[in-house]
Amino acid sequence: MRKRVVVHGYVQGVFFRDSLRRLAERQNASGWARNRLDGTVEAVFEGSDEAVARLVEFAHAGPRGARGEQVEGVTGGAEGGSGFDIP
Repeated sequence: MRKRVVVHGYVQGVFFRDSLRRLAERQNASGWARNRLDGTVEAVFEGSDEAVARLVEFAHAGPRGARGEQVEGVTGGAEGGSGFDIP
């Protein structure tokens, strides 16, 4: 499964992307996360349905100090990525 999300709220400067990367590695998921100029974080998760669901759930809460107020998501077919990048 592959899911692209955009997380709105207090999500930059609080280790949000690195926390996503660490969780993705624990879940054997791949993808990437990046800060956007509008203050949101955009991310793509790819892996098992369960792994992607956990990453999306985490995106709603984020790490300590973060506040994910809204998560927009689009589901798509897996592309076979590997690793998790933070460009």
